[in-house]
Amino acid sequence: MAPVDDALPEGPDKVRAVRSMFDTIAPRYDLVNRVMTLRLDVRWRREAIRSLRLPPGSLVADLASGTGDLCVDLERAGHRPLSFDLSFGMLAADRSGAPRAQADVLALPLPGAALDGATCGFALRNLVDLGGFFDELARVVRPGGRVALLDVATPANPVLRFGHGIYFGRVVPRIGGLLSDPAAYRYLPRSVAYLPPPEEMLARLARAGFETVERRLLSGGITQLVTATRR
Repeated sequence: MAPVDDALPEGPDKVRAVRSMFDTIAPRYDLVNRVMTLRLDVRWRREAIRSLRLPPGSLVADLASGTGDLCVDLERAGHRPLSFDLSFGMLAADRSGAPRAQADVLALPLPGAALDGATCGFALRNLVDLGGFFDELARVVRPGGRVALLDVATPANPVLRFGHGIYFGRVVPRIGGLLSDPAAYRYLPRSVAYLPPPEEMLARLARAGFETVERRLLSGGITQLVTATRR
């Protein structure tokens, strides 16, 4: 993969670096996730799908879908999942069976208002234009449709924040380095710097055309779940 140095990449360089990184780590991506989150990632995904509050049979796209974990859970919940990811390696490792396409989630190959809902799991910080992503969500999700977006967060409690900083900043890169690609998992804790402050992110989602915009912290604040309804 292309090396990720101390300066976080921006613009087209970020797109190339992220795509190359996920192509590289795709074969062992699920294993590393389960180990480094102690399987909490399973709980977080299911909570995101419950928060959609959509009826069975809804057409829901998982964006930056990786190996298809959310698509598997969407189907189990009775929905019709679609899978979109920039990384061909991730799509090749997808075992969900959902219809899939390699695509930039900032320019989805979908007509307007085509979806009942959308999910995105731990990819917001990897996007080159988060505001543009929210605009694209507003374009492809029908009025009344729902979105559920997961990403990492920093606990408010100082004790939890300290412990999480040690684990996320030091332990996770070592786990990733042992089981997969060291450079990719050194990038992971640093990529949090791409995320805007929560209030700014929620305001931008509202400006894109969403209402009932809410943010919940999960597992003591190490993960955030943002939900909203298309106006």
